[in-house]
Parts: sequence; structure tokens; C-alpha cells
Amino acid sequence: MKKAFPMRDRSSQPSALEATEGERSEPQGAGRALAPPDPEVAEKARRRKFSAEYKLRVLRLADSCTDPGSLGRLLRKEGLYASNLTTWRRQRDQGILQGLKPAKRGRKPSESNPLVPELEQLRKENARLAKRLKRAELIIDVQKKVAQMLGIETPERSEDS
Repeated sequence: MKKAFPMRDRSSQPSALEATEGERSEPQGAGRALAPPDPEVAEKARRRKFSAEYKLRVLRLADSCTDPGSLGRLLRKEGLYASNLTTWRRQRDQGILQGLKPAKRGRKPSESNPLVPELEQLRKENARLAKRLKRAELIIDVQKKVAQMLGIETPERSEDS
């Protein structure tokens, strides 16, 4: 025995799913009017930066979430991922307060050697003494030549002493 399904009379009003001429083919009462997408494109995506105070505040709120689904609600409200909480908790547990501040990107500045000022001072002193030595040797050479011209005997010095 065949079951009879009630047939709808097509001559009556069209259903919400049927399109009528001159109307959209979407169902009536869909209720959602979608705004057209924004044609403007951002120049460059910017990395989000979170302050240490914000991170600690979110961690306190996350730790106080005890009801089922409350943590997910908090994350959606703040626009965060669970991985953010994991990273921030690890930083907090290690006691790295600097880890809660956004790190500067790029190369780390090289630490200055504490001996550099002393080294510069010694180089300057060495240059000054070398200049004085050159002047003294020049004076000694002139004195030797004058002594030779006058015929004065000078005792010979050995270079070792």
C-alpha cells in the first residue's frame, strides 16, 4: 500500500523557499542582511603587543574561571588563544617578569667590556711615552754629533744596559 503525501497546491502563495519573480532567491525571513566586505586593505598587519599588566590581569581572570565554558568565553571576549595563556603561565611560573614584557626584536646589544676604558688610557699613555722616547733619542743623537765635531771623547755605552 502506498502512502500518500499531501501535495501542495502550487497555485497558492509561493513558499518561503521558492523564488518569485523580481525577488531574491534567498528564503524569506532569513533575517541576516550581510554587509558588503570592506574593500580597504590594511597596509601591513601589525603584531599585537600585550603589556605585562594586561597579561597578569588575564591570567588572574583565567585562574578564577571555574565554571565549564567560562575560560573559553574569556578567551573569545579578549580575542586570545589558549596558547597565549600557556606561554604567559610558563613565563609567570619561571618568575621571569621581563618575559611578561614584550621583548625587543632584533639583535641584542653587545655588552661593553669593562676593561675598554683602561685599555684606551694605556694606549694614550703608550703613545705619549713613545713620542717622548723619540724626542729623547733625537736629542742624544744631536749631542753625539756635536761631541764628534768638537772632538770630545764620549764613553761608549752598551745597548744592553
